[in-house]
Amino acid sequence: MLAISSGGGHWVQLLRLRPAFEGCDVTFATVQQGYQSQVAGAAFRTVPDSNRWAKLSALRSAFRIFLLLLELRPDVVVTTGAAPGCFAVYFAKWLGIRSIWIDSIANAEELSLSGQMVKGKADLWLTQWPHLAQDDGPHYRGSVL
Repeated sequence: MLAISSGGGHWVQLLRLRPAFEGCDVTFATVQQGYQSQVAGAAFRTVPDSNRWAKLSALRSAFRIFLLLLELRPDVVVTTGAAPGCFAVYFAKWLGIRSIWIDSIANAEELSLSGQMVKGKADLWLTQWPHLAQDDGPHYRGSVL
């Protein structure tokens, strides 16, 4: 399994899912090397940070995430966003790897931009707010974070 997110709150939310990963071979990936201590004992990788305004860094990030997926060949990608998770879900789709997108709990009024972009790409697309759920996704399965 590849558990990937950007930094800050996305990373914190991904770590809250860690008990669900018990018994799985997990590689954690994020944008800051300093986060490795928070997953001591687990495989850890960094990817370049990116956002929609910095096109060159987004290309570098996308390329590195694509290579990471080719190298690891995980059975599933789990992400809480943002850009690194979005890239991972897109490439996972192309490579036949299942993916789970859990939209940020901070997005209580509308889906995150990245969350909107994974529509039709993620195998399981979740929101943590019941009023944001739709028949074609995202789906609400309870507040998991």
